[in-house]
Amino acid sequence: MQGPAVSTVAAPVSATDILLSEGVILLGAAVLFVMLFRRLGLGAVLGYLVAGALVGPQGLRLVGGAESKLAIAEIGIVLLLFLVGLELHPARLWRLKRDIFALGMAQVVLCGCALAAIIFYTTGFTWGAAIALGLPLALSSTAQVLPGLKSSGRINSPFGEKVFSILLFQDLSIVPLITIVAALSRNPADAGGPPGWMMAGYTVAAIAGLVLAGRFVLRPLLYLVGRLGERELFVVVGLFTVLAAAALMHALHLSTALGAFVAGVMLADSPYRHEIEADVEPFRSILLGLFFLAVGMVLDLHAVAANPIFVIGMAAILVLTKAGLIMGLARLFGMERNQAIGAGLLLSQGGEFGFVLFAQAQNALLIAPQAASLFSAIVTFSMATTPFLMLFARRLEFAKPRAGTDLPRPEDAPRGTAIIVGYGRFGQTVAQMLMGHGFGVVLIDKKPSQIEVSSRFDMKVYYGDGTRIDLLRGAGAEEARLIAFCIDDPSLDGQALEPIAEAFPQAALVVRAFDRRQLLAFKDMDLAGIVREVFESAILMGVQAMQALGVPQEEIEEVERQYRRNDEQRMALQIEHGDFMAAKELMYRPGRRMRLLARGDGEEEA
Repeated sequence: MQGPAVSTVAAPVSATDILLSEGVILLGAAVLFVMLFRRLGLGAVLGYLVAGALVGPQGLRLVGGAESKLAIAEIGIVLLLFLVGLELHPARLWRLKRDIFALGMAQVVLCGCALAAIIFYTTGFTWGAAIALGLPLALSSTAQVLPGLKSSGRINSPFGEKVFSILLFQDLSIVPLITIVAALSRNPADAGGPPGWMMAGYTVAAIAGLVLAGRFVLRPLLYLVGRLGERELFVVVGLFTVLAAAALMHALHLSTALGAFVAGVMLADSPYRHEIEADVEPFRSILLGLFFLAVGMVLDLHAVAANPIFVIGMAAILVLTKAGLIMGLARLFGMERNQAIGAGLLLSQGGEFGFVLFAQAQNALLIAPQAASLFSAIVTFSMATTPFLMLFARRLEFAKPRAGTDLPRPEDAPRGTAIIVGYGRFGQTVAQMLMGHGFGVVLIDKKPSQIEVSSRFDMKVYYGDGTRIDLLRGAGAEEARLIAFCIDDPSLDGQALEPIAEAFPQAALVVRAFDRRQLLAFKDMDLAGIVREVFESAILMGVQAMQALGVPQEEIEEVERQYRRNDEQRMALQIEHGDFMAAKELMYRPGRRMRLLARGDGEEEA
């Protein structure tokens, strides 16, 4: 008697099985290589690229679908531009207009034309193909450069602003570059596409629409969410804002990252900016890591193996050409020599939007698929050089600002008990009180004019950005018992100080806050002290104002006591709810006053 037949048909593999298995492989490889490359000081990006190339279809073939993963992971770049926009008020963008539209345009045009000419004269490509390849190579990697500037707090420095201005114009230039490729197209199907002037009109209309939506739709929505006090709704609204702006631009065949950036700028002065930033940041980090994994996966190793000299040589030419031209332009726009070299090195790689434009050129029948693969590999190899070049750029960025000056450096400072970052009006008082007790103090400031003025009073102030870990280490932070941040920088937040707290756990951190909003940005940090810069002086003037109005002294003291108590309660509730608008009923408003203790209690009455 025969037993039941055993089926030899394998069970179908579900989408969940693929997602779980590929997710484990990708994240495992990412953790391993990112830890290794960070340990070697080469940065996380190179680790992601190597991990993706190793497990991808061109390597061990453990994970497939690189193109689909790359399309999803590009949302990471969209989120990155949104977070950058949150830090830039429209007034600040207007102040940077010269760097954006003059320096940025000059960089794209000059580098694009130079690289197109090099491709035309050194290869067999036609002029149309050379232009379609050379112009995208003028773009740099926003996803590599901006996170470094943002996490170190250097995006608000003069150096960081020029680098950011170039990157922003590069993103703006996506629309005209796509138009140029469409104009050169040899594909009859492209003839019915929208002309360049229409795409420019779409861009202006879309930006105007985002501005209006931000003011009349998004802000009232955030106010409603803030009143409800539901934290998860901030996550939903933040992601909705980013994806809606990106979807609008995508529907119009425009830059999705540009749409997200405009949405961020519209919320830059919103009281909920910090909440949205904190909620969106984790998604940005994960998707940006996945983006670089996918870039490594799509790297055509067979094309590289077949033409290694061409790929490596062209990648070297790309890096050297862009570094040299950007350095020259930066000098023309007022940057010091060493800082200009640093900017050139930082922006010398190809960018992630090159992959998009190469695909456009391929669809336009300007280049063959093999050429698109080769130049994608060239861009990837150039991106792999960035962590190494960043090591030099960081050293050059904060070089002496003028030839012939000899500003003292923090590494030359004698070791002290405390480090004061920022020696302006605020920092001078803090430092001199510590000195009055006999503590050894190291003073750091990044304004040469302040250092020169201080030297006239026999005060030794050292030049540099005191929010940088390497600079603090050189100043003796590993031995210091206190680091006081007395700088006038409203953008300073917990994200910038957390690495410092981790690097120097023995040092107590005290911080000068610009206002309540900035104070809320440090709500998750264990600080030894934080002071709103005008709080005490404003209370003193309030006391003097009541004295001038003839209010009895005991009532003045009661008003001050009650105000301080209300302020402490408001701040505690704002920190608890993560909402700047929390507990606003504790504020004194016209038509309301307090009932004094002498009359029975200390509560308010209408």
